[in-house]
Amino acid sequence: MATALAHLSSQSAELPGFLKLRSTPAAHQTAAGKSIETSSDAQSAKKEDAISLPTTKSAASPSSPALLVPPLNFQNVTFGISRSGHPNERNYEFLRRLRLKTIMYVATDDYRSKISSFAAEEGIKVLHFRISVNKEPFGEMESDIVAEALSQALDKRNYPLLIHCNKGKARVGVITGLIRRLQGWSHTSIFEEYARFAGTKAVDEEFIEVFDLSSVRIDPEHKPDWL
Repeated sequence: MATALAHLSSQSAELPGFLKLRSTPAAHQTAAGKSIETSSDAQSAKKEDAISLPTTKSAASPSSPALLVPPLNFQNVTFGISRSGHPNERNYEFLRRLRLKTIMYVATDDYRSKISSFAAEEGIKVLHFRISVNKEPFGEMESDIVAEALSQALDKRNYPLLIHCNKGKARVGVITGLIRRLQGWSHTSIFEEYARFAGTKAVDEEFIEVFDLSSVRIDPEHKPDWL
């Protein structure tokens, strides 16, 4: 028996380290044929196991990558211009990655203080155009304000630019649709894109179709290359 145990011990000593951690520790045979670990062997095995455990970084570690969450209904419209719904605190890191120079808010309510403070801290200019929603039977967007908003959207000195309203649907959809007209898109393609975010809304489609693009002031020196 002693010779057999000595032989097994010598074989275990020759095993590579990563296999030793998976092998059964040395044991003595009881009269009932069951093996039991000696206290010294068990402590040694636990020590080896503890040393061999891989180290992992905590999810809250400062070195963990930041979670990038885009704002509601975010889309890259064209070079230099993006659109979305109203950003919130979860979107800040995503917005930082855009390296924004300007944020344009198209809605009648005041700009929220938290995003306004974020923009100030990041050195982002905020343009606020109080544009109403097209609504039957008499509600209509203010054409003169829409024209001024488009003039700023077509000035590449404002790029990268994010245009947003509250949900990133109707008002931003109309502004985007008018940009598409300036790019030469067909009405069918413009309305299909609008519908992906806001569904079918005849009053907005009509506004996009009949809006007078000649009312938009475009600075030839600073207009985007794609225009």
